[in-house]
Amino acid sequence: MKNTKTICLTAQEFPPDIGGVGVSAKRIALLLKDLGYRVHIAVFRAVFRKERKLAVAGEFQRSYCRTSEQDGIIVHRLQPAIRSTVARDQDYLMDIYGQLTALHKKYQFDVLHAFFINETGFLTTMLAKENNLPVINSVRGADLHKHIFDCQQQKQIAWILENSSWTTFVSQDLMQRARLFTPAVTYKSSAFLNSIAPVDFDNLPTPSLVNQLQGTVIGTVGNFRDKKGIEYLLDACQKLEAEFTLLFVGDFVAKERQYWLRELANSGLEDKIIITGKISRQEALAYLPHMDIFALPSLNDGCPNALLEAMLAKKAIVGTNVDAIGEIIEDGINGLLVNPYSSQELQAAIAKLIAQPLLRQTFGKSAKQKVIQELNPSVEQANWDEIYHNVLLSKSQLQRAVVTV
Repeated sequence: MKNTKTICLTAQEFPPDIGGVGVSAKRIALLLKDLGYRVHIAVFRAVFRKERKLAVAGEFQRSYCRTSEQDGIIVHRLQPAIRSTVARDQDYLMDIYGQLTALHKKYQFDVLHAFFINETGFLTTMLAKENNLPVINSVRGADLHKHIFDCQQQKQIAWILENSSWTTFVSQDLMQRARLFTPAVTYKSSAFLNSIAPVDFDNLPTPSLVNQLQGTVIGTVGNFRDKKGIEYLLDACQKLEAEFTLLFVGDFVAKERQYWLRELANSGLEDKIIITGKISRQEALAYLPHMDIFALPSLNDGCPNALLEAMLAKKAIVGTNVDAIGEIIEDGINGLLVNPYSSQELQAAIAKLIAQPLLRQTFGKSAKQKVIQELNPSVEQANWDEIYHNVLLSKSQLQRAVVTV
């Protein structure tokens, strides 16, 4: 029998926004919709750089919510009011929270579910607690790898973990860190990997920069920033003797752009580097068949969708032994694993794959087989089905206990 429950996911981004959290949020929203839930998603940020710039420019606005429908999912994009050049975070967050509260009053959500807890988790969990609702928080990566080192955020992160009905993680490493940081989460948490639906690479358009690729194509995909370990990839490629192209599908984040421009200039590889800039997911996927080696030198990375996409494209992977990368890649079977922060290990692994085309093919076939068998959407959907069933069951049992008393 179909579910009749209404759920609200909260995320900092949602397609067409570019970013891995948004891609995962939509994938999970669709999986839940197919289970019969009525799915809403509230999209908002808890970092207000854009609002401050607009205020300085004299562009003020009322708070507003734009609601639309995407593939049967009701999407609410929330924006805070811009009233002052000296507004603080709590002013903006108060507006967002008021809009979330209004959405709950209108739609009467049965479950709340936040993605990336340091951006959306606090407001979502607070709304749940004030309205006696179960709340799921999903840790995606940087929320515990990076933001936990911000002393001002530590208490808030601990409070969110303690007050979650259930917390999910995309790697065992992340779950272990959370359990050490907040032991209360130990008995109400689980870790499972992202999934990915099959992709028909044959019907994707030819990318615009393909004619510029020469030699062995070493590619990587993403929004390139601190955690991606790009410095070590540049160092590794400096020592390669074969002809190659280093292909960056995506762009470097704005706040670090000057650093990365300097690193690229200092690498001496500028004539071998191609950067696509920001492009759509479809365009990014279209580049994968043109790569010979997919490099993922991350220092930490949750469970990157780009890895799963490269595996579907039968690419030979060189990745670091961190988070889900180390759980998915079996060294010497469907790819090569190296330690993070090691240009030397990265260079040796890439050189090995350049020299052995047949090994690249073997790894690529094994990678695709693994992602189809173990990381398909039906596996992830079963995990979410169980979690939602359990948190709703716990809510029903609590309500019955209150009535009995």
